[in-house]
Amino acid sequence: MAFFTRRDKDATDGAARAAGDAGALAERPSGALAKQGFAMTVGGLESALLREFPAADAESWDRTGVLVGERALPVRKVAVALDPTVAAIHEAARDGANVLVTHHPAFLAAPDAFAPEASDALCPGAGVWAAIQSQVALMDFHTALDVSPRAARVLPGMLGLAPKGAFLEPLAGSKRKGYGQVCAVRAAGEEPETLGRLAARCTSVFGRQPRVWGDFDAPVRTAATATGSAGSLGRAALAQGVDCLICGEVKYHEALALAGAGLAVIELGHDVSELPLVAVLAEALLKAGVPDDRVIVIDQADNWAYPEAIRI
Repeated sequence: MAFFTRRDKDATDGAARAAGDAGALAERPSGALAKQGFAMTVGGLESALLREFPAADAESWDRTGVLVGERALPVRKVAVALDPTVAAIHEAARDGANVLVTHHPAFLAAPDAFAPEASDALCPGAGVWAAIQSQVALMDFHTALDVSPRAARVLPGMLGLAPKGAFLEPLAGSKRKGYGQVCAVRAAGEEPETLGRLAARCTSVFGRQPRVWGDFDAPVRTAATATGSAGSLGRAALAQGVDCLICGEVKYHEALALAGAGLAVIELGHDVSELPLVAVLAEALLKAGVPDDRVIVIDQADNWAYPEAIRI
């Protein structure tokens, strides 16, 4: 079921090419010279990644950079994942990593209790406890990654869409960053693409059936892509005359209202839309100077599943 196998080098290379850096992972040096002389602290790695995903680009409510860990310690190996779950922290430690870099933060509101539990649902500080106990530093690049040029290219690249260089909600003071990449939708023939065929394309690419709002026969000439929660992007897409919003998730009543106003919505699933960003983080680590043999990618593509159809 996994549409993006993070332990498979070829799949990681392919996702990096979809992000717009063709062959970047495949062509990285991996010989003896590349493995010699690696010396980087946790703080040094954080600084390098912040140059790629500046904290100033993040939302004011967000957490960016090191949340748990000692910046002066040397980096041994780095694990990469979408979510810093207790299980992911333990897997990183078992594989010899002392840093876990994720898209989502370990917390937004500071935990008020810490205990050795299997999940933050049992204790809000369970992840922090696991990180300290396992001596794994936690750092994330959440909304700073969301608005980055690298992230903006991922979904259009995977779906064969043509970015127009515009955003539904541009980042203040930047023409290259923002939320909601506006794209032209390419069709196979002379007729414009339909919502039904575009939704089928999403199913083929991601291996998961999306939830679709709108008329399947309606033409789609422009689409906006957004990872994670759609938030206010639906109203922005409607105001800008976009035909379809492709996003991670959208609230039911909001999708109902948008579809009624003529905006189609393809809801991929929050994690389905963001798992490809793990490849972007892995590529950023290589660019920062971490050798490829010291980067571990944790597969979190099978956290949930559709039940099989059963006739009773």
